[in-house]
Amino acid sequence: MRIKVAFIAGLVTLACASTAMAEMSVKLGGGWDGKKVPAGQQCSLHGGNGSTPPMKVTNLPKATAWVYVEYNDRDYQPLSYKGGHGVIGYPVKGGSADLYAVAGMTAKLKGNAKVISKARATGQYVSQGYLPPCSGGRNNRYFAVVKAVDASGKVLEKTNVEMGRY
Repeated sequence: MRIKVAFIAGLVTLACASTAMAEMSVKLGGGWDGKKVPAGQQCSLHGGNGSTPPMKVTNLPKATAWVYVEYNDRDYQPLSYKGGHGVIGYPVKGGSADLYAVAGMTAKLKGNAKVISKARATGQYVSQGYLPPCSGGRNNRYFAVVKAVDASGKVLEKTNVEMGRY
């Protein structure tokens, strides 16, 4: 009987601890609403001068040293996964981070942000870093995968955020 009570108490404690831990969350800023790519944030081939959307990331896991953001186009298969539009890394400290916008089409980023991997686009769409939405207004769906990464490069947690259609 004592073992059964201890086991049940352990399960209750585990359940309470897991519900108390908040999941990492992301909120877009700078006019990005997750529904439509803001005017001017498309690539230069379509008249824009796009930058990454600024983001507020909260509830980062304790050992987070970096936040990596993989940018993708859900409707263009070659760039629809693993940062097809580029991966940008931001060094972070603490439980939340303000990820500032960085310019597209360049590897020279402001602040301490760095290009983890450049966009995989080819031809006239080549970018040395982030490739802003560049579908020509065909209503493609853009999204980002936001990853909390420790100092050794291990992904601690990840979440998706919709950037909007262009």
